[in-house]
Amino acid sequence: MPILDERHDFAHPVEDDTAWSESYYFNAYDPVTDTGLFTRIGIRPREGTLDGGLSVWLPGTELATVHAVRPQHEMTDTALEVGGFRYERREPMREWRLTCEADAWVQDLAGGRAPRTTRLAMDVTFRALAPAVGSDGQGSDGRGASAATRQIVGKGHLEQAGRWTGWIAADGRRHELGDARGNRDKSWGPRRWGGPRMWRWFSINVGDDTHFGGIRIGTDAGDLHRGWVWRDGEAASIRHWDVQSELAADGVTHTRTRVRATDARGRVHVLDGTVLRVAPVPHAVGERRTIINEGLARWTYEGRTGYGIAEYLHQLDAAGRPLVPIE
Repeated sequence: MPILDERHDFAHPVEDDTAWSESYYFNAYDPVTDTGLFTRIGIRPREGTLDGGLSVWLPGTELATVHAVRPQHEMTDTALEVGGFRYERREPMREWRLTCEADAWVQDLAGGRAPRTTRLAMDVTFRALAPAVGSDGQGSDGRGASAATRQIVGKGHLEQAGRWTGWIAADGRRHELGDARGNRDKSWGPRRWGGPRMWRWFSINVGDDTHFGGIRIGTDAGDLHRGWVWRDGEAASIRHWDVQSELAADGVTHTRTRVRATDARGRVHVLDGTVLRVAPVPHAVGERRTIINEGLARWTYEGRTGYGIAEYLHQLDAAGRPLVPIE
């Protein structure tokens, strides 16, 4: 996956597809305070909307969530705000600031406490630790799974590792981020939530110098493997993701993920992820029922410990079972 330049941190020309989207995603986790976030804003000018979701990991097992939609009939890369939270590009490909002041819905992911509300505030800054890698979305549509993927999750994509500073406040408590890292991504092109048969997406940071990101996505034309590793001061593409999962009693929620990621140089990276908690994000498109299980995980890699995301997307049948068996 090549390194992308600053122009891809701005809006791309909107094409004719009614599902055209340009979206921004960030995640963060600080093991010192046991707090973090995952958040996404997507602009869909052909549908006339800008929608956003912000989810904050609170200490323990609770998750605070804000979700909102507003009208947006033209592509924008500056008015990235909705529902009381805002993304600000301070320096392309280097620094972003995220702020929030909003009422949030709080759920206990362990199921021990009843849902409630809280006032959520945040002022955090992402600073890049490595260049942005990805695909600019140009050239041919490819064949098979590659062509199918471009029509359901986007033509262009970038990912980037970074360190976070700032604070998150909820329930009258302020949590200063002391050792937080995470990745961000940006996608442009058609986005159809009901399109993939499944995916396994990983976002992993091991200290300031080693980072992983990528996806194995299932399409009607087969599985596509994409990704990257930043190590020893340079990037290499991931060519294959071999994934083995342990599941909770419901048969859907992953509790552990073992990954063997083979890069373009033939190196095999072995990562073992213990899932600390899972936030389910449901989508419904027509008759398709989709769930994205966002798993916050502690990872071990070559004797070191890191943190990040193991995200599983499932299409569900009428009984709530994955249409594609979980490996």
